[in-house]
Amino acid sequence: MSITSALNTVQNIFNNTGYQSSVVSTNISNSGNSDYVRREASVTSTLTGAAVVKISRAQEDALLKQYLQSNSQDSAQQTLLSGLEDLKSILGGNDYETSPSTYLSDFQSALQAFAASPGNTTSGQAAVTAAQDLANSLNTASDAVQSVREDADAEIAKQVDTLNTLLSQFETANNAVKLATATGADTSAALDDREKILKQISSIVGVSTTTRSNNDMMLTTSDGTVLFETVPRTVSFKATGTYVAGTEGNSVYIDGVALSAGEGSTTTAKGSLQALLQVRDEIAPTFQSQLDEIAKALVQSFSETDGSTSEPGLFVWTTASGADGATPSDTSGVIDGIAATITVNSAVVTSAGGDPAKLRDGTISGITDLNPDGNSGFSDNLNALYSALSTARSFSADAGIGQTASLVDYASDSVGWLEQYRSDASTTSENTSAALSRSEEAYSNETGVNLDEELTKLLDIEQSYKAGTKILNAIDEMLQSLLDIAS
Repeated sequence: MSITSALNTVQNIFNNTGYQSSVVSTNISNSGNSDYVRREASVTSTLTGAAVVKISRAQEDALLKQYLQSNSQDSAQQTLLSGLEDLKSILGGNDYETSPSTYLSDFQSALQAFAASPGNTTSGQAAVTAAQDLANSLNTASDAVQSVREDADAEIAKQVDTLNTLLSQFETANNAVKLATATGADTSAALDDREKILKQISSIVGVSTTTRSNNDMMLTTSDGTVLFETVPRTVSFKATGTYVAGTEGNSVYIDGVALSAGEGSTTTAKGSLQALLQVRDEIAPTFQSQLDEIAKALVQSFSETDGSTSEPGLFVWTTASGADGATPSDTSGVIDGIAATITVNSAVVTSAGGDPAKLRDGTISGITDLNPDGNSGFSDNLNALYSALSTARSFSADAGIGQTASLVDYASDSVGWLEQYRSDASTTSENTSAALSRSEEAYSNETGVNLDEELTKLLDIEQSYKAGTKILNAIDEMLQSLLDIAS
């Protein structure tokens, strides 16, 4: 080997080790970055020695797709569970101590005590107070349910804005990948940026990827709607400021196609948007219907009739137009918002000049008098009203639970429906979270930085560098010997 060849070899060694150590150093500095994919400098032998020919990226498309799917499913399930937890908190938390069911039970007990002592003013006032607590619980629950819908609507608007921003950023990153691929430049950094954005998109809406020439990527939603193809497709949504029972929220449109809501406690939603739509348009309205059915049944159970005419008695309500509501018929179906307006008739409220004895005598509405003699021991009407709470009656199928039950059982079933939905969603959320963790770990194991491996590579690079320095020292000694001979 000539001195010139030796010098060229040394130069190649130093160039290669410098290049390799730079790549390893970059890997090590990004060991804690979950959005960084490991690089490796590929070395090959040439006529002039070994040379670094390219920087390869540890890309695993199959594992990435699995991660995106798991991320979408977990995001949707966690969003659904959060909405159900909000609804649960409306009713007092774990024991549902502020639910209409709890107050209905208290009212039934107070009514029974009044029937046992119909001439006792204190018992009468206690029964009216319990009725007021029940009506207030329905009002509060109804308002809170609509607040949950408003919050979901506002979050949908926020996430749609975020999604549009991410799609715009994805376009920039995708163009950078295509340009680097077409020109033969290193695509690693651009691919990392694009992948990072893709992960964020997948948490909002389920996404499938298709890679085309020059590493160009096309995105579609889980149901096949185009989300990105060369340029972002428009995602649009118009927020609804205020919700009341019966209000229908606006749809989210992707490229003109309405995004469907998720279904079930193990939600079919992919990404948080579909889960938010499920909370706003499916779960909360169903629970609202159950509250409205309870309120409607209360008005019916305590209405007073003279045989041909029926008027609300202890419980009254207001229509959407602000008028006093009539006694609902059995065929009226769900009356949207009746739970928000139900109150106790002022005719029995002492502080409003009323008399609790009117509940005993059946004279609240003024069309009947079941105790014309004013007998203080009269309890027939109170016993009948107490029994009515435990008598089977019909409820609308639109409210999502059994159609035939007593009012007491129906109110309890409503709490049970929500708790079962929440419990099932909670169990599933643990599974989706575990699946996401496994997918993330599998992907990280294949594409992430392993410090032990990188440090081992540094030792190998160090040995190559030492070999180069030995050759250089040998060349130096040879040149020095030649100079000594020449002198």
